[in-house]
Amino acid sequence: MHRFFAPDIATTLALPEEESRHCVRVLRLVEGDEIEVIDGDGTLYHCRVALAHAKHCAIEILSQELCPPHWGSKIMIAVAPTKNLDRIEWMAEKCTEMGIDRITPLLCRHSERKVLKTERLHKILVAAMKQSLKAQLPQLDELTPIKNVIDEPSEAQRFIAYCDESLPRNERRSLAQVYDPNRDAMVMIGPEGDFDPMEVEAALKAGFVPVTLGDSRLRTETAALMAVATMHTLKDRNKS
Repeated sequence: MHRFFAPDIATTLALPEEESRHCVRVLRLVEGDEIEVIDGDGTLYHCRVALAHAKHCAIEILSQELCPPHWGSKIMIAVAPTKNLDRIEWMAEKCTEMGIDRITPLLCRHSERKVLKTERLHKILVAAMKQSLKAQLPQLDELTPIKNVIDEPSEAQRFIAYCDESLPRNERRSLAQVYDPNRDAMVMIGPEGDFDPMEVEAALKAGFVPVTLGDSRLRTETAALMAVATMHTLKDRNKS
């Protein structure tokens, strides 16, 4: 069944213009056809097309159900966007497909990208949410200075992953060894030039736990995916 995204569906009883156009013009759905609509907050609506209009497709809600994230406690990534925008867009798409609650683009001292427009990223997250049959849209923050992320009050586990050999290494442990799958968690991934030593020092003083994501030197976007995949694997193992 076709699935659409409409954050205000419960009050508007209509699809947004872009979704209406896709429903009516592209998919050629007509009055009486049944569709699924998600609001991005975890609710799935079973609906019927009431008025097949390409700009304002009205719907009738037949039933609704809560579809909370299947992974339980929150998974969050704070990652410095790469110079090549395609790579960070690919990462965001794949993290959403696997399951993630929050993506925070980081602005670091060594960041290759100092400006990030999130409109396109948001659309990619919406498409990935629909494609992977989820009802919860990840929170996507604007580009955020690393100091703000470090200073943000949080009860979650907070990890920082880095690979620079000049930075403190003897306290690092594998993320798989220290991550508690029953608790919310954030992993912070640095830019292509890695974190500045002062950024690492500030994070460690704030309670971030230094971790490694394996023996390979990973690209920024690969490291983020490795972190998310590791957390999901441990959550799945914890269920069995």
